[in-house]
Amino acid sequence: MGDVWGALGTAEFAHILGLSLTISLSATAVAAVIGLPCGAALAICRFPGRRLLILLANAFLGLPPVVVGLVLYLMLSRSGPLGALGILFTPGAMVIAQALLATPIITALAHRAIEEPWREYGGALRVDGATRSRSIGMLLAIARGSVVTAVLAGFGRTISEVGAVLIVGGNIAGYTRIMTTAIVLKTSEGELGLALGLGLVLIGISIAVSDNAFVLWERS
Repeated sequence: MGDVWGALGTAEFAHILGLSLTISLSATAVAAVIGLPCGAALAICRFPGRRLLILLANAFLGLPPVVVGLVLYLMLSRSGPLGALGILFTPGAMVIAQALLATPIITALAHRAIEEPWREYGGALRVDGATRSRSIGMLLAIARGSVVTAVLAGFGRTISEVGAVLIVGGNIAGYTRIMTTAIVLKTSEGELGLALGLGLVLIGISIAVSDNAFVLWERS
């Protein structure tokens, strides 16, 4: 057991932990910037194809990570349409993969969170002269508790992701290795104690981020 805690105190582990948080928080931020307004717009706007978009947002809640990783790999490879960017097997590609998986979750949950406030306050907002775009910000503030939950659900998807990031990141030591891919590696090498230790740290991170987010929400 001492070997496990010793390994968790190394510079390598610190880098893995820092990179995991950086990638997952960045991906969650990107997904939130896209998903929150899109979900709110689906709740308050009426336009052709709206029902299809709502259906897709909910259907993509279970989007297979390995499929996302494979498609993104093909797009970012040298022969792919985005190969010129040269970001395959980099943290940037991992952020994109995680953001693609988290965006439908945040969009679908934001849509559900805004529907009720829009029915309750939409008429008053229109009477006051608020445009639909301005109403989105107000409704997100009204439903901020549910909005926080939506963002945390997105973070839960990003911080626990392994399939897609393994494909587009490559699990390169000191560069793209994060908590989840390190757990996979250590498990395959038979270092189950270290893998379990990493898993417990990962759970602790999820709990800490969620707790801090709700503390900030309660103070707002």
